[in-house]
Amino acid sequence: MNISPIQCQPNLSITNPLTKLVRGLLPMLLILSLVSQVRAQDDMIDVWIGTGKIGIYHLTLDTNSGKLSEPTMESPTAGAGFLAMHPNGKVLYSTDRSGGSVAAFEIKELDEIETDALKRLESELEKLRKTFGAGHIQVKRILKEIDDERRAEMKKAGGMLRLINRVKTGDGGSACVAIDKSGRVLLSAQYGGGSTSSYSVNPDGSLKERVEKIEHGEGTKVNPRRQEAAHPHWVGTSPDNRFVFVPDLGADRVFAYELDAEQASLKLHSKIPVPPGSGPRHMKFHTTGKYVYVLNELALTISVFEYDAEKAEFKDIQLIKTLSEEAKAKEKQNTAAEIRVHPSGKFVYSSNRGHDSISVFSVDQATGKLTLVEQVHVRGAWPRNFNLDPSGKWLIAAGQNSNTLSLFEVDQESGKLTYTQKTVNVPAPICVLFENE
Repeated sequence: MNISPIQCQPNLSITNPLTKLVRGLLPMLLILSLVSQVRAQDDMIDVWIGTGKIGIYHLTLDTNSGKLSEPTMESPTAGAGFLAMHPNGKVLYSTDRSGGSVAAFEIKELDEIETDALKRLESELEKLRKTFGAGHIQVKRILKEIDDERRAEMKKAGGMLRLINRVKTGDGGSACVAIDKSGRVLLSAQYGGGSTSSYSVNPDGSLKERVEKIEHGEGTKVNPRRQEAAHPHWVGTSPDNRFVFVPDLGADRVFAYELDAEQASLKLHSKIPVPPGSGPRHMKFHTTGKYVYVLNELALTISVFEYDAEKAEFKDIQLIKTLSEEAKAKEKQNTAAEIRVHPSGKFVYSSNRGHDSISVFSVDQATGKLTLVEQVHVRGAWPRNFNLDPSGKWLIAAGQNSNTLSLFEVDQESGKLTYTQKTVNVPAPICVLFENE
């Protein structure tokens, strides 16, 4: 039997002492319910997914419960594999391999959508809140209806992302994009073309023009199939935003450039070597800025360096395997893909394709050196990318070949990962980006 909201109202007369008590408590109850809702909203953070097929996807992570929402496509851009977020949190950038470009998107807010249906639901919701409080089942039902309605309207409007503009890389498709810390320079690394490009960014986050396209030259040819030419694979800035670093898989070097953020220009500073045949792919700085971790794709190793911030110099202090030779021997192919540093600075994580695992390392805070803690299966195939949420409590592993995003909880003392048995599906996910990262 269906019971309407009116039938559920308590029969309280004005002379009933209980009525006076409830009326006295109502303002406080409403305040508490609103605070509860705000806290619940604060626990929800955006997750953006770049894919190896068509589309940029969006979902949310509840950082309190670990719940993942169902992903939705927010832009049908092809080849939007790698993503970056403007410091203002309102503009998203992506690679655009099909057009040999980089692209800028405005992030539209769900609250901007207003329709007659939404206004009606909002009015009904307000009445129910006043009558029953925020926790009532009918209130929760309408909250879901409002969310569904907004998403339906957003879908009609073309998704949460509105394309602002595109700019050609000058050298074909890019493997990675990054925005400098001032929000004035976008950077891209062209794996196939063997170059690094920079672009000036307007104050509103739109792209102005390409300023640089710098060729990296020859490959080392140590690995004839993968190092026949230069292959820049990642790009990012130093913590102080003075330098740009580009690991080049084909050249067995990390290219360091001086960055002029005002002009969006780059000047070659140095080339940091890794062992021949290593194939450097991605790199990250320690939270202190004192150490650098370079992930070598072909050798499945991490090169650890002390970092001199003033001179942008690297001092080699450790080379550690992400997989043992015994583990590699059990797979036909193994390659390292992504590396991340825990927000606490206590742990480093790297992914192993083929073995389909994440290697967990503890960090010696005095030296920056790594010690292997464990290796955990990602519950998917070919983990080209993964990421830690800003709190460091959760890790999302993207299985490119399994079309999966799997959630793990991070032990804050040991860094170990526990699979939460929560997995959602996205076609060929190859980049996981959290809001305002």
